[in-house]
Amino acid sequence: MNDHTPRIAFMGTPDFAAYILKALLKTYPQIVAVYTQPPRPVGRGYKLTPSPVQELAIANNIPVFTPSSLKSEDTQKEWQSLNLDVAVVAAYGLILPKLILEAPKLGCLNIHASLLPRWRGAAPIQRAILAGDQETGITIMKMETGLDTGAMLLAKKIFITRTTTTSDLLHRLTQVGAEAIIEALPLYLSGKLPLIPQPEEGVTYADKLAKSEGHLDWRLPAFLLERKVRALNPWPGTWFEIGADRIKVLKAELIPDQFPYSPGTITDDKLTIACGEGALRLLSVQKVGKSPLTAEEFLRGYELPSRQLVNVAV
Repeated sequence: MNDHTPRIAFMGTPDFAAYILKALLKTYPQIVAVYTQPPRPVGRGYKLTPSPVQELAIANNIPVFTPSSLKSEDTQKEWQSLNLDVAVVAAYGLILPKLILEAPKLGCLNIHASLLPRWRGAAPIQRAILAGDQETGITIMKMETGLDTGAMLLAKKIFITRTTTTSDLLHRLTQVGAEAIIEALPLYLSGKLPLIPQPEEGVTYADKLAKSEGHLDWRLPAFLLERKVRALNPWPGTWFEIGADRIKVLKAELIPDQFPYSPGTITDDKLTIACGEGALRLLSVQKVGKSPLTAEEFLRGYELPSRQLVNVAV
């Protein structure tokens, strides 16, 4: 954009977005505005707490806007008055109406945590692990009104291993997301980065996670349950029940051998549970309101008859 200092706004909310904003500020300290979700009640005292992005913006003396929606006329006029060249969006959490998307001269760029068109939508990191994907990544895309349907500027790939958790993947994608936008933005602003339409084939949707997905149904194959444990912690978490007790599973490993037991049967003194196919060995568990325990610690304080059948979902 010649010698013109670009007018950039940033839109984001959680730690993922704050890390990217911090990296962006090293190259573009002149960011003119930050949009983030309003402060939320946190903890037992329900104290209103600003988002990580808001805290970072305040620390850097950047004007912060926290609308609960972008649909009001006043909010949209305020946005238009910023006279932006581009907006960078990372896990903002609000829908951007057409007027908001089109107000910046070069539109809005989203840092999306998947290799589009795979895993458009709300939970791309968890869905990639649940599906057993071997790779994922970051896509920088120009936003449009469709759900993650916009043209792509840049993609960076990373691998998912058999032990990768959501926390692992989020940490790596946060770093890669920062690297990708820092690489893409100057090229885009100077007109040197072409827009590539997303392929029509290979589209999948990463539906929002539901609490019920965390219930471990022992009739399923062990490899699916092991993926759940890696994908759904810390939220919504994974659990099963023994009698009236709900037991959270924090870490587990796949035991592929076949067992001559019904699904839900505890097969040994290492908290190995038979599944519809193979078995799952629980390495770290937690009773409600208690501290996490290793399987050995748990069994030491929890009387279990040999091969007790744990509850199976119906």
